Amino acid sequence: MSLHTILGANGTIAAELIPVLQSNAQQIRLVSRSPKNVTGVEIFQADVLNRDQVFQAVKGSDFVYLLVGLEYNRKTWRNEWPVIMRNTIDACKAAGARLIFFDNVYMYGIVKGTMTESNPHKPCSVKGKIRADIDDMLLKENEFG
Repeated sequence: MSLHTILGANGTIAAELIPVLQSNAQQIRLVSRSPKNVTGVEIFQADVLNRDQVFQAVKGSDFVYLLVGLEYNRKTWRNEWPVIMRNTIDACKAAGARLIFFDNVYMYGIVKGTMTESNPHKPCSVKGKIRADIDDMLLKENEFG
């Protein structure tokens, strides 16, 4: 049985993921600033902006899902996403955990035709540029294993 840690465990995506992991008899740790009790899972209170707390939350994990939602505000995104991603990447590296990031498509900008992960980043907004930078951070780490 693997330990699956969900960072940002109070949102819609986590609510859909938890039953899937439970149906596959996986060990689950839910992490958030104000985690909700869910029967049969470990609850861990942490702020993803706090590096030490992220390392503690991820410790022992096999898989980490980054499902954090931030206030829909470009200043918040600009200030917090780089910190969250760096904390999460570094914690996953220290734990030897695989990182699964639930991203959005802002970094692609306006796409004519089919959109895939191989589309180039062409953000057409400040939030798109922020997400492109975050995605680049993660992809660079992935290139180095």
